[in-house]
Amino acid sequence: MQITRSLFDDVMVPNYAPAKFIPVKGKGSRVWDQEGREYIDFAGGIAVTCLGHCHPALVGALKDQADKIWHLSNVLTNEPALALAKVLVDNTFADKVYFANSGAESNEAALKLARRYAKDKYGEQKDQIIAFKQGFHGRTFFTVTVGGQPAYSDGFGPKPAAIAHAEFNNIESLKALISDKTCAVMVEPMQGEGGVLPATPEFLKAVRELCDANNALLIFDEVQTGVGRTGKLYGYMQYDVVPDILTTAKALGGGFPIGAMLTTDEIAKHLVPGTHGSTYGGNPLACAVALAAVNTVNTPEVLDGVMAKAQLFRDGLAKINEKYNVFADVRGQGLLIGAELTADYAGKARDFMLAAADEGLMALVAGANIVRFAPSLVIPDADIEAGLARFEQAVAKMVKG
Repeated sequence: MQITRSLFDDVMVPNYAPAKFIPVKGKGSRVWDQEGREYIDFAGGIAVTCLGHCHPALVGALKDQADKIWHLSNVLTNEPALALAKVLVDNTFADKVYFANSGAESNEAALKLARRYAKDKYGEQKDQIIAFKQGFHGRTFFTVTVGGQPAYSDGFGPKPAAIAHAEFNNIESLKALISDKTCAVMVEPMQGEGGVLPATPEFLKAVRELCDANNALLIFDEVQTGVGRTGKLYGYMQYDVVPDILTTAKALGGGFPIGAMLTTDEIAKHLVPGTHGSTYGGNPLACAVALAAVNTVNTPEVLDGVMAKAQLFRDGLAKINEKYNVFADVRGQGLLIGAELTADYAGKARDFMLAAADEGLMALVAGANIVRFAPSLVIPDADIEAGLARFEQAVAKMVKG
């Protein structure tokens, strides 16, 4: 059977609109399509392939586990899941871990746990969840409603109730909503889909204090910021703030699907047997790969390297902007970087992304006005320089029209 891009239109549900080329091979931060054309990857599968493509540590872990055992139901446990949970507990604030398959499922678990905890401890009336406008927490109906972008949740019928949205980085907005009926506040330490916008330290500290004052749990959605993306193992480590629940996915498996929810002993005890579950959560293959990913990333060499590589990106984008004046702002943390377009190019982020692909560079967008970069955390400096050169060619063509 011949596999072409047109086959997508024939057999796939049209909720995606993928590029016209089909990648078939990846190594490090380079990707090749069916025609053998090479691309430099600044997208990282949307902050997923934290160690690039086919990293030997991940490939080795997968091959080794594939010869042992692939799947067990949660009637049983398995060695890779326990080893991964132990590493996550030892290297974070958490005492307990719950495994899922994705960021959305991890967030679903976090939200269900928060409501169950509040019900058990304070009563049925304490059920309100507060999140933030322009936030993104997944595509299940619960998580997409908690996410602060109505366009993603409208049109599917009645939405889950007792959900409110405050303004990100505006503590007065949260103060106006939070009360003794609030069971949890969910926040990204850096909004990814919402524009690559970091929270200010003052804001997160005040959110923590408001949660404490109202007996509400603080949930950090670190699906995009976790596993080294900001230069720390988790983004909360950049702030003097510790959440009650943390969710992680994307880079956790370096490209192999896995998610996790981390929390404390006191909160975890409210998810007793039968309250929640996942058929594939804690899958031995996924956990073996994730263990290799976390152990590889969680080293001074990689984490310190993230900050140095981020500076290379920022310096390169500044030089491009000196020539073409297309960015109003370049922001983010570590290797999650957003370049906001000026008013002259408002709404054209996707055009920049497509122009970059024409030059052999894979990039992302975060809304209509932000070009987003989320490359491998170990991308070679030479690939950063070469990729920025390709991006400059795309920018030049956009400016010239």
